[in-house]
Amino acid sequence: MVDALTITDHRTGAQHRLEIQDETIRALQLRPIKVREEDFGLMAYDPGYTNTASCRSAITYIDGERGILSHRGYGIEELAEFSHHEEVAWLLLEGELPTEAELASFRREIAENYQPPGWMVDLFRSFPRESTPMFMIQAALAALGAAFPDSLEVHDPAVRRRHIMRLFGMTPALVALAFRRSRDFAPVEADPSLSYAGNFLRMMLGKPGEAYQPEPALERAMDALLVVHADHEQNCSAAVVRSVGSSEANAYSAVSGGAGALFGPLHGGANQAVLEMLDRIGSTEAIPGFLESCKKGEQRLMGFGHRVYKSYDPRARIIHNLAEKVFEVTGVNPHLAIARELERTALEDDYFISRKLFPNVDFYSGLIYDAMGFETGMFTPFFATGRMIGWLAHWNEMHHDPERRIARPRQIYTGPGPRDYPKAD
Repeated sequence: MVDALTITDHRTGAQHRLEIQDETIRALQLRPIKVREEDFGLMAYDPGYTNTASCRSAITYIDGERGILSHRGYGIEELAEFSHHEEVAWLLLEGELPTEAELASFRREIAENYQPPGWMVDLFRSFPRESTPMFMIQAALAALGAAFPDSLEVHDPAVRRRHIMRLFGMTPALVALAFRRSRDFAPVEADPSLSYAGNFLRMMLGKPGEAYQPEPALERAMDALLVVHADHEQNCSAAVVRSVGSSEANAYSAVSGGAGALFGPLHGGANQAVLEMLDRIGSTEAIPGFLESCKKGEQRLMGFGHRVYKSYDPRARIIHNLAEKVFEVTGVNPHLAIARELERTALEDDYFISRKLFPNVDFYSGLIYDAMGFETGMFTPFFATGRMIGWLAHWNEMHHDPERRIARPRQIYTGPGPRDYPKAD
């Protein structure tokens, strides 16, 4: 027996049976509900898509009430502790963890794609040095597609795979070029012998022509941060990637759109906002007054609360523990005492608890990047580096979806009705 619900339209007295599948109803089942035959029919109004499933996906599962995040069935806590970003990338793309042979082959394939075309260096040099890194990165992602015209052949799985690997392999180099351009440093070439995270650190912090061996604790921290940012279901930027991709745009155009969405302060820019908030607070003594101003709506408590999680963000726990290991190497971050006391005080306050405002992934990640010596303008590019594989997995998955259609939401028109154009006298 098919699950269903019955809706009574009190305007007409008519009853309508809507089938339920996977705890959802298809929105088009609302269209036959109308007063007059010539009416358009009912639509679902859902600003921000707070309760709309736009696709079927086997990549990431989230239970916000219980604080669960898993990729292909594996909990984020275990992935962050036991795997590396390359393994998680394979998992997101292929659906299973790689064998040793598969992982070794995959790592070689990634390393072969570490270095972007030489003209990319000229592109970054053309940007003003004071340019915001994310502007440069978004432009570079779109421009990179110009080097690979076969990327337009999106229906060919082998072509899609080739460009997924190019984007995944080259993204750390693009982010490093943006970082070094902002400091007017010459670029550093990739080292294929290093891990994905280690090579990323080399291209940012190394010197041209010199050997570079990343500090193990910092390499592991960067790797874990890439893992926890790898994917997060149908978030704003992933939805943009799918929306752009639904027009059969190539991967470069799709992820450039995703980078633009991530750039927004309500998405990828939140960890930068946390550091700026801690700077404004200034000391642990000022925390009570700051929280009172948040309650009055005068200021915002950044790094707390999440659109999906109604309990502690599981990624926040991972990063909190990671921060301790990083600070053993870098020394204690001056913001750390304020952050710890702010978390403790807020989580003892019924105002924040009742509103389910718990620390999220952004609360401690910025502290780690700050301790590693990176300015706040690089926090979102780091987020993008981790999230790239998630965007690409979603872009690839949608091409296997038999129900895929070009994204085209409806609207409620609120403008004027028909009127005549004024005639000249």
